[in-house]
Amino acid sequence: MRLVAGRAFALAASLFLAACAARPIPPVVTPLPAPASAPLPVPAIPPPPANALAAGVAVVPAAATIYDQWAERALTAFRTSCPQLMRRQDQSGLAQGTDWAPLCAEAASLAPEQATAFFRDRFEWVRIGNGKAFATGYYEPSIQGSRTPQPGYAPIYRVPPDLVKCTRPDGTTGRGRVDQTGTCVAYFSRADIDNGALANRGLEIAWAADPVDLFFAEIQGSARIDFPDGTSTRIGYAEQNGLPYTAIGKLLRDRGILPPGGASMQAIKDWIRANPDQGRALMQENASYIFFKELNGPGPLGALNVPITPHGTVAADPKFVPLGAPVYLALDRPEAYGLWVAQDVGGAIKGPNRFDTFWGNGPDATQIAGGMSGNGVAYVLLPKGVAARALAHP
Repeated sequence: MRLVAGRAFALAASLFLAACAARPIPPVVTPLPAPASAPLPVPAIPPPPANALAAGVAVVPAAATIYDQWAERALTAFRTSCPQLMRRQDQSGLAQGTDWAPLCAEAASLAPEQATAFFRDRFEWVRIGNGKAFATGYYEPSIQGSRTPQPGYAPIYRVPPDLVKCTRPDGTTGRGRVDQTGTCVAYFSRADIDNGALANRGLEIAWAADPVDLFFAEIQGSARIDFPDGTSTRIGYAEQNGLPYTAIGKLLRDRGILPPGGASMQAIKDWIRANPDQGRALMQENASYIFFKELNGPGPLGALNVPITPHGTVAADPKFVPLGAPVYLALDRPEAYGLWVAQDVGGAIKGPNRFDTFWGNGPDATQIAGGMSGNGVAYVLLPKGVAARALAHP
């Protein structure tokens, strides 16, 4: 499961310069300050659509080109997702679990060479809203670690038992902790935890050699920890402390201190390491904190609690895409163009047609995911007949 916004570090690397034609210079007039009783009006921002039905659904023709390698990867991911897809409560309003049963049964017996025709002919292709898509990338990082505490290493914590869902004094419910007075309060922030709020409680899974690598592992939602003896373990998202996520790349951009090369993931890491005190303070501005669990299996787990597929899984907003559904991305980034399956979610992956592509593990995955920023059009593949039901929605 992705908390990322961080899954959203593929920010624009250039600044736009506005040029203007020569014209006479008007006299300088010093404006009077607005009185405190008359604040500037703030334009109203319409609320986002509640789900895919509210955003609007349109049936479109299937893509003219579906390469076999795309379809075969997507078939593997779709089969893996089917057991969860058929029993999961859909938030998008597009399909019910039983709608998928015939397609899942058919997919189970298909040969790989039949995958292209399966996705082209057996699904209904739809556009959600205007279909205008934006995609970033994420990956499974490998970080150096230790099974015992070492100087300078950062603890990797499992879920604390006092992190609970509780009702706050204002009546809202969410993650927090119950203090000594019995009051539900916010859970410890990243700064609190960095300063020892969870120390000496036996919550450590392992220790990461580089706190910066661990910070970015939280953003990716999973990691492989490599130990000095040659062994390794996988960790995956288990829970979050309930505090809001802040994208530190955006903070750097807004403050005009973009690192060389722009706000790519690697450039942000380099800036933090070159400015350790400022970098630590910057990371702590993201109060959100991720707790992990150890994983046993072929890869990290997504929101469907099944292993996610390199170059086959996308994170999507389940309010607009049924988790487990195939998605076709026609993007201006050729490496991300093609068929994917929505098997994950992310803290920054919100709204219709917002996606995060998963690239697996290793240097190539790190490079592609860290620089991924694709624009284009997205289509969701649904069981036939489902779109008519959606179009009939008032």
